[in-house]
Amino acid sequence: MISFVDKKYIFKCNNKTKKMEIKEQLRSQPFIIVEIIEYAPNSIVSKTIIRKSTGNVSAEAFDTGEALTEKISPFDSFVQIIDGKAEVVIDGISNFLDTGQSIIIPAHTPNIIKANERFKMISTIIKSGYE
Repeated sequence: MISFVDKKYIFKCNNKTKKMEIKEQLRSQPFIIVEIIEYAPNSIVSKTIIRKSTGNVSAEAFDTGEALTEKISPFDSFVQIIDGKAEVVIDGISNFLDTGQSIIIPAHTPNIIKANERFKMISTIIKSGYE
């Protein structure tokens, strides 16, 4: 059995208040990363593996046609595809990643993550200094 610690957050998205539950993986419990997150129709599902002030690791499942809005992060992000295929657009250049492939999204660079078909990924952000 896979266990998570539930945390609830409220955030604004398109001027609407939404609730989001973040489930964080329990420590000292073995798990299979690709199995801890499920696809949901017309959605992006995210589960936090670990969240610290120094960085975050999360697993995300994207249904076909879904995408994260363009963003710019002050930190480098490491993305690894663990199921399916993803399109990661960095500074206007598309990168098509298959299962097992990874990419580093540089800090301060516009990026979009798209699901031309459904996929799962691990996202790691290491916060360091004042970049």
